[in-house]
Amino acid sequence: MATINLQNPFLIPTISLASLLIRAPTRVFKCACSSSVQQDAFSLTSSTKYDVDYLGQSTKGDLNVNFDHLQAFGLDGQATLQGPIEQVARIEAEEAEGLLRDLGIPSPTAARLSPRGIFCSRTLNLRSISAIGYDMDYTLMHYNVMAWEGRAYDYCMDNLKNMGFPVEGLAFDPDLVIRGLVIDKEKGNLVKADRFGYVKRAMHGTKMLSTRAVSEMYGRELVDLRKESRWEFLNTLFSVSEAVLYMQMVDRLDEGAIPADIGPLDYKGLYKAVGKALFRAHVEGQLKSEIMSKPELFVEPDPELPLALLDQKEAGKKLLLITNSDYHYTDKMMRHSFNRFLPNDMTWRDLFDMVIVSARKPEFFQMSHPLYEVVTGEGLMRPCFKACTGGLYSGGSAQMVENSLNIHGDEILYVGDHIYTDVSQSKVHLRWRTALICRELEEEYNALIHSRCHRAALIELINQKEVVGDLFNQLRLALQRRSKGRPAQTLAATNMDDQELTESMQKLLIVMQRLDEKIAPMLEADGELFNKRWGFLSRAGLWDKSHLMRQIEKHLLMIHIHTTVHSRMSSGTRSEIRTGRFMVIRL
Repeated sequence: MATINLQNPFLIPTISLASLLIRAPTRVFKCACSSSVQQDAFSLTSSTKYDVDYLGQSTKGDLNVNFDHLQAFGLDGQATLQGPIEQVARIEAEEAEGLLRDLGIPSPTAARLSPRGIFCSRTLNLRSISAIGYDMDYTLMHYNVMAWEGRAYDYCMDNLKNMGFPVEGLAFDPDLVIRGLVIDKEKGNLVKADRFGYVKRAMHGTKMLSTRAVSEMYGRELVDLRKESRWEFLNTLFSVSEAVLYMQMVDRLDEGAIPADIGPLDYKGLYKAVGKALFRAHVEGQLKSEIMSKPELFVEPDPELPLALLDQKEAGKKLLLITNSDYHYTDKMMRHSFNRFLPNDMTWRDLFDMVIVSARKPEFFQMSHPLYEVVTGEGLMRPCFKACTGGLYSGGSAQMVENSLNIHGDEILYVGDHIYTDVSQSKVHLRWRTALICRELEEEYNALIHSRCHRAALIELINQKEVVGDLFNQLRLALQRRSKGRPAQTLAATNMDDQELTESMQKLLIVMQRLDEKIAPMLEADGELFNKRWGFLSRAGLWDKSHLMRQIEKHLLMIHIHTTVHSRMSSGTRSEIRTGRFMVIRL
């Protein structure tokens, strides 16, 4: 394999910037010169000399061309790129895409069709982000939901059995619920609401309710998540096991199978009992002990993930790990999932500028707790009053992290899987920028792609009905005015024969009824490729967003389908593509 000589790579005195590297089928670059070349060729906008761009975003951290470096090679950067900018941009983009193809690197345009993406609700210049903080569970650590939540379900069921509840014959069914649903603790229902809070689908126990039953039960009643005594929002995948068992126990309560000696129970009391049983499963430590002893059965390691974080670190970002898990569990899981994929004998600890375990979120973002430094591999701790870069700590507060790193507010991006615990509170109290890991959207994206033909046919039918309905309404208005002795819209409509007008209306009405007969089952089936009971995660009906998407839109800056897309979250150039109400940021 040939080595490129970078001393004089230019064949002619004027050359496009995209051609600073000679293209060849195979190539090796001398790593020793890459750092100095990058430093000579580019400069960063400092935190003391930054401006605000036309989008109102800080230019701090922007990459700038060092024109002195070009002149040293006899090049005039401005003259090289003369001409209409639209044409120049197209030519340079084509050359850069060709270079990527020669290097075997996927083009960003191809990545736009990938189910692994970053979806944004606001504009963000990631170059202005100095630190990126991560939660661990279901964020950096991808669990097998069937295995992890299945065992949580088993432990919870054992505790319920010990409390006297009839659990024989029950089995874990993860397809029974999806993230973003809401438990109605007063009625024993699980509901899916639209962005306004209107209930669109509902299940009592494990039985789906008809559209008519939903309408009669909830009418115009809104789901209000502020009323925590009644509504319980399923925020994360950790909610799956609890919700499945609760809905199954609602069936047992309705059947009268719960013994009277347990005490009089309503649906709200039953929810408390299930929650207590699951809480014991976590507190007693049996579940986590089993996972730590056999992590390979519960964790799905991603070889790209540790390297994605390494890319961010090498791009100059400070990385933080802030988790509610204790030290022993965190260390065991991170060693299992990260260490083997890192180069040069690095460990997971080498990635992070600061690690906080037992953080007690969301209180971590609201108030200060005692800070302890973890000083031994066995987890021995000592009181500490100030955190330092590279340290491993237990407790403390977000304010302490800001002070230690001298980074504040919107310079920090925090990534987690829980809308309230991880995202909402860090945004409300500290003005941190926020991102949500929503792993299920990868499957939803694929389901949406595969259901395009179904949705296109459904939309075509709905459009046909709209056209026919508009025609029907005009004829009906003409008939209505004539029946009241008033002239219709036109003289011809006024003089039209009543029978001809009535027959036309009858035909159109029959057509609309037949269209409805075809639309109804197709609308019911929309989203079945994701979940047969609840449809798509992001939608409530054909056109509207779900209540989950409304919460995301309200509290979040970004949604990550998968953590490995973090490799794009470095200090590269940003381009933005709007997709409906959200924006995709490609780095």
